[in-house]
Amino acid sequence: MESLDLRVLADVLSWCNSGHAVSLVTVVETWGSAPRPPGALLAVRDDGVVSGSVSGGCVEDDLIARTKAAFAETSSANPGVVKPGLIVYGVSKEEATRFGLPCGGTLRLLQEPVTDSGWIAQLLQRTGDHLLVARTLNIATGTVELADAVRGQAMTFSGQTMTTIFGPKWRLLLIGAGQLSQAVAQIAFMLDFEVLVCDPREEYAESLISSVPGIVRVEGMPDDVVRELVPDVHTAIVALTHDPKLDDMALIEALQSGAFYVGALGSKRNQETRKQRLATHFDLSEQELARLHGPVGLPLSAQTPAEIAVSIMAEIVQVKNTLVSSAKAIETTTPAGCLLA
Repeated sequence: MESLDLRVLADVLSWCNSGHAVSLVTVVETWGSAPRPPGALLAVRDDGVVSGSVSGGCVEDDLIARTKAAFAETSSANPGVVKPGLIVYGVSKEEATRFGLPCGGTLRLLQEPVTDSGWIAQLLQRTGDHLLVARTLNIATGTVELADAVRGQAMTFSGQTMTTIFGPKWRLLLIGAGQLSQAVAQIAFMLDFEVLVCDPREEYAESLISSVPGIVRVEGMPDDVVRELVPDVHTAIVALTHDPKLDDMALIEALQSGAFYVGALGSKRNQETRKQRLATHFDLSEQELARLHGPVGLPLSAQTPAEIAVSIMAEIVQVKNTLVSSAKAIETTTPAGCLLA
């Protein structure tokens, strides 16, 4: 599940609350080259406004036309698409070419009316609490059920039901609120991360909060904040104060947590000194210390705060995408038949 899909659902909820009829389209299966994976969402409003994507732009215009026509034909007593239904693009080479599907790709989509937005509010609340959620659609009735999901759980489609997995947004906790944190936060926002900052130094924290709208300050000492946050596999933590009294205490908790990425600012020499200090005085194991990314960021020969921020976020994205790819590899061991041709 991508954060983009949570934004699509947030748009759907807003549209429904404003009185619009909305159709939700989910990628069920792809063959050949496809720009959007199974589970990707597109929402189409009754006036043709869209949110999300199922093909990167290849078939969206046709879906908009289909949806607007369906909304226009149905009565006010039965608005929107009558019931969920499958749509297939690219069955023939000619159709794949006409819709611009790359490499002769084929898309199998499930379109459904959003007749009750209550499940969306619940799902967004649960993912906002950093929970994994499985959403099951009964295709015959259009009813939706939500349940807890586990990491690595795959999307399934049986022909009668479709279950998709929604997870929390990736989040980034910054220890320190200096100039570099400002640059990192701005890039992280563009990458759709939820950004938190912890810095007990008021003068630094206030400056960052005022300069980067949307960032959330978490008050307290760094080690307490990390511990109370309960970092999970959707969480990255980066220590940027260059002050051992603040950075080290946060790192002690972060390296023993479930965070998928833990990094710290400093040269190679400083990192070696830090690891020795953490091992000697705080009894961190070699395995825990090996999780520390330092010097933080990819080796881009970065000089300015903006360039260093690019290198930091590039490494976080690299680790995140490797993690996602590993989870997808696990999903391929799911018994055949969960995605029916």
